[in-house]
Order: sequence, then C-alpha cells, then structure tokens
Amino acid sequence: MSLPRPRTTALRQRLADLRGPAVAPKALDARALAALAANPGCDRRALLDGAGVDKAKLAEGLGSPSAFGQSQFAFMRGNAFEARVKADGGAELLRLVHEKLDPGAEPPAAGVVPDLTAVGPEGRAARTALALREATEAGVWTLLDHPMLALDVAGSPAFLEPDAVVVHPDGGWTVVEIKSFPMLDGSADPAKVGAAARQSAVYVLALERVAARIEPAPEVRHRVLLVCPKDFSNLPTASAVDVRKQRSVTRRQLARLTRVEDIADALPEGTCFAPDLPAADLTAAVESVPATYAPECLAACELAFHCRDRSRAEGAVTALGRSLRAELGGLTTVGEVLAAAHGEAGDPADPAVAALRRAARLRAEALREHPGPLAGQETLPEVAPCH
Repeated sequence: MSLPRPRTTALRQRLADLRGPAVAPKALDARALAALAANPGCDRRALLDGAGVDKAKLAEGLGSPSAFGQSQFAFMRGNAFEARVKADGGAELLRLVHEKLDPGAEPPAAGVVPDLTAVGPEGRAARTALALREATEAGVWTLLDHPMLALDVAGSPAFLEPDAVVVHPDGGWTVVEIKSFPMLDGSADPAKVGAAARQSAVYVLALERVAARIEPAPEVRHRVLLVCPKDFSNLPTASAVDVRKQRSVTRRQLARLTRVEDIADALPEGTCFAPDLPAADLTAAVESVPATYAPECLAACELAFHCRDRSRAEGAVTALGRSLRAELGGLTTVGEVLAAAHGEAGDPADPAVAALRRAARLRAEALREHPGPLAGQETLPEVAPCH
C-alpha cells in the first residue's frame, strides 16, 4: 500500500496544476509582497501569487492588459548605477554603510565578497545562509551581492533577492536598497522612499528568519541604507531609513493572509490559470476566486483593470475607495446605498443609513432653496466612475 503524499507536496502539486503543468512559476519579489500585504483580504491575489501565476500574462488573456512595466532606458540606467555603487569589491558601498550606519566601527579597508552561486533558488538561499553565518563569525566587513532569502507567504515559500546585505564587524546585518531616483540636497521623493522602505522591510523580515537559526542570533538592523544618485549626477549618496514601522505592519499583514491551501481547496475541480487557455475559461477560473478590489490596486496589481470592471458591473462600493466602504458599514453596493438614502431600504437605526437619509434631506432642501439644473430631479445622481 502506497503512503499518502505529505500535505506540502500535495499543495505544491495543486498549485502547479492551477498554474498550468507546463508553466514555470513566476517568482515573487519584495515589491509584489509589499503590494500583497497591503491588501490581505484579497483571496485572488493571494492564490495567484502563491501559485506563481504570471498576472501580467493572465491579464492579457482576459483581455484587460496591465500598464505595468519599467522602460528599457530606466532599467539600463538602474543597472549601470548599481554596478557603479558595487565597483571595486563594493568599496564605495561599504564606505557609505560605515559613514551612515556604523561610524564607530573600524573603517572598511577591504571587504569580503563571498561567492553566492548555487543551483536553483533553494540552493542559493542555503548558500546565502551559510555565507551570513561565516561572515558573522569572521567579524569583518562583508558584502553579499544579490543574496537569496526565503520567506513563508500564506503557506508557500517566496524567494527574495535584495540588492545587497552588509555584515558589520560586530556581526550585525544591514539591508541595502539601491534605487535610481535622485536624492536632491539630501532628500528624495517621499512616496518613492516610502515604497523602498516597504520593500526593505520585507527583506528585513526574511533576514530575521535566517538569523533565528543561528546561535546566538545576530542583530538584523532596523535601519537600512538607501543608496541613490546624488542630485543630477551618477555619483552615489545614501541615507539611513528606519523601517521598524513598515516591518511591523508587513509582518502583521502577512500573518493575516488567508492561507493558500484553504483558498485552493474551495476551487472547482479542474480550475487552471494557464495563459494559453481560451478567454472564457480564464474568466471563469479567475471569477471562481473572490477578490477585494479598491482603487489602490491600480498601482499595485496587474489584474486591477479586470477587477475594476467587474466591481463596477456589480455596483460594489469598494470601487469608490476603502475609506468610503468603511463609512457605509453593511451597505456593499451602490444600489443599496441609494435605496437607503431614499428610505426604500435599510434599518433607520443603522448610523450609516441615518447619515445617508440626512444627507438626502439636506440635498433636497438645498435644491428647493436654490433651484438649478438638478431641480426637480427626484433621484440622486448616478455616482461617477472612479479612475
């Protein structure tokens, strides 16, 4: 009698079937994880990312292609800047880490750059963990160039590749994030710095998992180094960014994610998201997984246009924003909101219903006192679609 397969093996096979037998998984990066954690209630994104589905190709198959992507020029510029920062064995990068984060340590005369090559992401993650352990014991400045880290996300491993991790002489670890946007007069675009901080927080969480397996556990520093071009030049400058808040928020939100296996178990038999399937089959597969759309998804998810169209068609109030959805309580559709405002439905004791009816009365009074183009209109105007 054959033994039953372990649950983890069965889950991996199930996710491979969902992705498509001949489709390689798309690896999650820290940017995708930060976006995933920002919308923990969306089962659709959790499942697709957990299964390694390429959402950009899936969106094309659905007929709602995304507008995401980095220009070739920006990509080449970023690679050129990163190469300059890490030239000469990372001498300039280590100097910036010493200056901004650890000025009391011995200056890095010459750092160690271990070889992190290995077969597959699992092999690279194991090699990175070994290099971190060896560097911590050696007590010298060490630069890990593009290390591989693993982080459990909704029951599935995600492999992450930060730009660099520096090990200090005291054994502490620092995440380095290299960006191509400029730092003008010592400061950069707050929105871009915030996004970099959220990405770095994901790396810090992954590093903490590695450190927990070492005795004694080395310190994973809560301040990361953000390296950017200085003013309008190609010379590197840097700033220390405290990511304790972002780390705590990301850790809490990742812990709240619905587990992927629970979502997969609820799907109809034969569900598959292979991009070469007919559009009708892909649409049915995608719609079998509940989604939680909000306008913020447009800046973070490749399926946002598809989900927005569906949300509008259903009249979901989340299409108008999470803050408005929170104010409306149990009223989940625009039709329910309008019916409550007109006194046709809803519990008068409900604060949201009471506020809507009061707003409708005030509007009617305003129209009677100041007649205009809308005077005599008996119903509330249709809500304009959000963009």
